[in-house]
Amino acid sequence: MEFVSGYRDEFLDFAALLFGWFRKFVAERGAVGTSLEGRWRQLEAQIRRLPQDPALWVLHVLPNRSVGISLGQGAEPGPGPGLGAARLLGDEPPLHLQDLSPYVSFVSLEEGEEGEEEEEEEEEEENGEEEGAGTKKVETEEDREPAPSSRESPREATPPGEPEEAEQEAGGGEDAQEDRAEDEPGTERRKGQRSDAAPLHLSCLLLVTDEHGTILGIDLLMEGAQGSTGRNSGAENLAPRAYALLCHSMVCPMGSGDPRKPRQLTVGDAQLHRELENLVPRLGVKLAKTPMRTWGPRPGFTFASLRARTCHVCHRHSFEVKLTPCPQCGAVLYCGEACLRADWKRCPDDVSHRFWCPRLAAFMERVGELATLPFTYTAEVTSETFNKEAFLASRGLTRGYWTQLSMLIPGPGAPRHPRGSTPSLSLLLHGDPYQPLQGDGPALMPPVPQDSPRGLFGSWQDYYTWRGLSLDSPMAVLLTYPLTVYYVITHLVPQSFPELNIQNKQSLKIHVVEAGKEFDLVMVFWELLVLLPHVALELQFVGGGLPPESDQQHFTLQRDGPEVSVRPSSGVSARLSSGAKEKGGRRDLQIKVSARPYHLLQGPKPDLVIGFNSGFGLKDTWLSSLPRLQSLRVPAFFTESSEYGCVMDDQTMAVATGGGTSPPQPNPFRSPFRLRAADNCMPWYCNAFIFHLVYKPSQGSGARPASGPVTPAPTPTAPPAPARRRRGEKKPGRGSRRRR
Repeated sequence: MEFVSGYRDEFLDFAALLFGWFRKFVAERGAVGTSLEGRWRQLEAQIRRLPQDPALWVLHVLPNRSVGISLGQGAEPGPGPGLGAARLLGDEPPLHLQDLSPYVSFVSLEEGEEGEEEEEEEEEEENGEEEGAGTKKVETEEDREPAPSSRESPREATPPGEPEEAEQEAGGGEDAQEDRAEDEPGTERRKGQRSDAAPLHLSCLLLVTDEHGTILGIDLLMEGAQGSTGRNSGAENLAPRAYALLCHSMVCPMGSGDPRKPRQLTVGDAQLHRELENLVPRLGVKLAKTPMRTWGPRPGFTFASLRARTCHVCHRHSFEVKLTPCPQCGAVLYCGEACLRADWKRCPDDVSHRFWCPRLAAFMERVGELATLPFTYTAEVTSETFNKEAFLASRGLTRGYWTQLSMLIPGPGAPRHPRGSTPSLSLLLHGDPYQPLQGDGPALMPPVPQDSPRGLFGSWQDYYTWRGLSLDSPMAVLLTYPLTVYYVITHLVPQSFPELNIQNKQSLKIHVVEAGKEFDLVMVFWELLVLLPHVALELQFVGGGLPPESDQQHFTLQRDGPEVSVRPSSGVSARLSSGAKEKGGRRDLQIKVSARPYHLLQGPKPDLVIGFNSGFGLKDTWLSSLPRLQSLRVPAFFTESSEYGCVMDDQTMAVATGGGTSPPQPNPFRSPFRLRAADNCMPWYCNAFIFHLVYKPSQGSGARPASGPVTPAPTPTAPPAPARRRRGEKKPGRGSRRRR
């Protein structure tokens, strides 16, 4: 697929942006230690002519003493293009953080502590220290040692040629790496592929931001056998490097905006502040009288969602080149005529922009329609410049399930997301299924209405009114998953497959195929018990990307009045409330997990199959799972985050089975958050469109309409109805023989 905006982990785009800017900075900085007077005279004159930014800029000095970076054999060492940056910026970039695990991982440099488990580029460590737990970790580290700077660290002063000694001082990184490999059996094979060299040590991070949290520049001071920076001593080179970083951040700011200089600058290190007193005034910038003693951002401070975009062809960022959309469709971003012509003439023709341009122009006409939502915050969250991190932080949505929507990475010691054995059991200790949905403020979900829904909901407006939710509530971002299931059951299946009579069934078995983020938000599906109180539901999450430790989990959610109880598969009751229930009025929600591709799943045939933001063209397993669905011939509905994804899914279905998909339609229960698109301007929303599979007619059967429902005749592989009739016929036969 050409565009992966709705499928790629946002943090990977963030890491690619950091690396792209850092590579450009290293290339233009040149050798460290040359004369500042000769190198920067022309640049200083250019900066003095720049317009002034009224916001305060901050130069942060963030030492690191505990985490090292281990590179696999496929990674490229060195501070320039290295550390596997090409893996983030190439034509086939990874889609998920775990895709980087063979190339980059974190190891502990301190005895008794395990390394970070997230396996991405080194900026994740920076993000974990600064963003995890809402900047509190960084404040603690600064408060603990406010006076010494990173240049006083013994590892900072160690020559690059002595990595083993530095590692011993750090606490035995190799031992920590071995312990980590033992604790994580699933990664032993990858660990065996890694280089035997000492891990890199990111001894210090220089970070330039404005007072609102926008990252403007970054510099990484590294030590270790792999990728040594070749500098002499951090104490000697930190001031020139910091000055070079400030200059480059003004001429080429990483975040949004044109080149500019700050009105005032403050520095987070006392010694570095003194060393910059004679350098910063050359730029026409006022340096604060005293250094910033600790991390002191405002309570609502957050690292803003970066808006730097990339060329669709060469992947260069907007801070490197000027990007403009295609003049005809306005959907795809290019850095110039050369890349536009190259994309226009690509071979084969069906991947060229000449082929896609009119279709993308039609997709762009949906921008206004998809942004038509009833919420008070609609204009903000559907904007191309939507700052999701600031939105979540301003509303206190920084814990529980809300962290699944953010780029925040938990710092060391922070509780991990409950992915593992019976994930939701530990979250329901107080009998409130909405506990992980809450923010830091008042309750976001009102009590469950006493009366069942009297009609069918076809919009967020209707559902919010009945549920007692304010249109200012952001719960729609999480509830898009159960409400989409509800909409498929109550509206789409009766329209497309009326002979199934699904609305009159008292129990439904639903497979959620290639499950991912929706499994991380599993408790939101309890809302189905509220919307469909008289239907017993079984949701089976299936997918090779699910945690292996969750395989074969099975637990039951039972509605007891307004609350819920949980029963694990062992049969031991974990009921959390003792409220009275009406006889015959209670229905259960069964949750099952199968951590395997769908075509390998064994078990009874489901009533319905649903997949969220599927991306058939991005996983090879779909080429086997789609034929499996073709053989089952069950109603299968899928959502996509854009019309482009729906077209690609139709093509993949045709290749895999000879069938196709129905025309996609906008999902009224789509997420209101517009997804960030790096190389295009198309509107992307989670669960934006819905379609169902159109199976190829069976051999020997009569032709049926292309978008019609699946015929109810039993297949040879699953003939439950004829089997029941045969048993019924045998009884009278045996009785008549006995009477004779």
